[in-house]
Amino acid sequence: MKSARCCSVWKTAAVLTCVVLGYGLAADRAVGQPPATSTEAASLPRVLIIGDSISIGYTPAVRKMLEGKAVVIHNPGNAGHTGRGLEQIDAWLGKGHWDVIHFNWGLWDLAYRPGGSKGRGLDKKQGTQTWSPAEYEDHLRRLVKRLEATGAKLIWASTTPVPEGEPGRIVGDDLKYNAVAAKIMQERGITINDLHAHIRPRAAEFHTAKGNVHFTPAGSEYLARKVAESVLEALGE
Repeated sequence: MKSARCCSVWKTAAVLTCVVLGYGLAADRAVGQPPATSTEAASLPRVLIIGDSISIGYTPAVRKMLEGKAVVIHNPGNAGHTGRGLEQIDAWLGKGHWDVIHFNWGLWDLAYRPGGSKGRGLDKKQGTQTWSPAEYEDHLRRLVKRLEATGAKLIWASTTPVPEGEPGRIVGDDLKYNAVAAKIMQERGITINDLHAHIRPRAAEFHTAKGNVHFTPAGSEYLARKVAESVLEALGE
C-alpha cells in the first residue's frame, strides 16, 4: 500500500514537472526565444515578424522557407492596430536579441468600427475610424523609435490592399496609410518590403472572398516568398 502511494506521488511529480517545463518552453516561444534544447536554433539568426492576421497567414510558410537559415517567430497573437502595438511592443520584443524585425500595422488602424471600438466589428457607414492618418503617423513613429533601439535590421511591410466591398474599410485608405508609413521609413532609412505592390495585381485571385482583406493559403504563400527574400537580403544571404 505504501509502495503504491509512493508510486502515485512520483507520477504526480513527474506530470507536474512536465507541465512546468512545457509552460516554460511555451513562454520562451511566446517572447521569441528558440527552444533551449535546440543547439542549431540557438546558433541561427533570429527573426521577429510583427503584424496582424495577414502576417499570421504567411509566417508558417516563411518559417519553412527559412528553415536552417533563421529562427522565425511571430509576435503572440494579432498585433492589431498601432495603439495595441504601443501597449504590447516591449512584451513582444522580450529580452532576447533580434537580428531582423519585419513589421506592419495598418489594416486595423484604417478600419471603421461601431461604437468607438478599437477591435470589434466593421462598419464604414456609421462607425468611426480606429486611428486617423495623423494618429497613425504619431503611433508609428514611436513604434519605429522603439524598434530601432533593438539594433535589429528593420523591414517595413506595406499594408496589403483593401478590396471593393470591404464592410469596414474604404478602398484607397490603404494607399494613404502606406504613404504615411513610407515617409517615416524613408526618413529613418528603413527597408520597405512593398507587399501591397507585390500582391495587388493578383489580389482578386488570392483574397478569400469578395470584400475580404484576407488571403487564401496560396495567397499567403505568395506573400511569404517576398517576405523570405527580404529577410535573407537583410541577413546578407
